[in-house]
Amino acid sequence: MNLLFMILSALAAIGGFVCGIIILINAFQDEIWKGVLCLLCGLYGVYYALFEFEHENKWLIVIGALGGGSIAAGLSSLAK
Repeated sequence: MNLLFMILSALAAIGGFVCGIIILINAFQDEIWKGVLCLLCGLYGVYYALFEFEHENKWLIVIGALGGGSIAAGLSSLAK
């Protein structure tokens, strides 16, 4: 059972990472300074994801980016 939780945790972490990279790429395409600020300041990254990020699947990507790490941490703690 622990192995299952670890695998699911890794998948959630990878999914969150990919969603975050999609948002970061969009920020750099919008303006270079927005991309740098998104990369260096997490609060601006959340602001950009919620209010400036434009994509046809915006909310799925934003929820994946913000919730992927949380889900991964929860599943990882269940595996111990």
